[in-house]
Amino acid sequence: MSEAAIRTTINRAIKTFVASVEKEQGFRVLRKPVTYEDFLSNKLLLVHAIERGIPYSLFQLIAQETPFSDTDWAGFLNLSTKSLQRYRAADDYAFKPVQSEKILALAEVTYLGKGVFGDSEKFYRWLTTPNYALGNLKPLELLKSSYGQDLVTDELHRIDEGIFV
Repeated sequence: MSEAAIRTTINRAIKTFVASVEKEQGFRVLRKPVTYEDFLSNKLLLVHAIERGIPYSLFQLIAQETPFSDTDWAGFLNLSTKSLQRYRAADDYAFKPVQSEKILALAEVTYLGKGVFGDSEKFYRWLTTPNYALGNLKPLELLKSSYGQDLVTDELHRIDEGIFV
């Protein structure tokens, strides 16, 4: 599936998910149709989504937007790959809030990284290359914790602004 097709599909899924969150919460979060970018930039909406739990179907679309493998995702979410496969088979599985928060945090990092590097391939190459500014660690290794994600995000912002260490 092309990046444009994935983006169209994820925008549709986000719109449906946000509508269900708004219905559940009893108020309207945004006054316009929601895109993936809107979703990731609206912290209040993310809080509601985390509390509700990200459905596996939405996770699957988010995962397609990222350069991460199922093994990477299993490690990030502290799950086995078998568990991810079981969740895929379930009709209506929703991740726990702690896992949902991790999924959305990684989606934000990926969105930023793809914006900085222009595409998933270049971003993934950067993620898997030891980085002097990050203590010669691979940025991918740091994404397992929120502090590591902050370090990676800060470094992406520096790169975007042309500040190199």
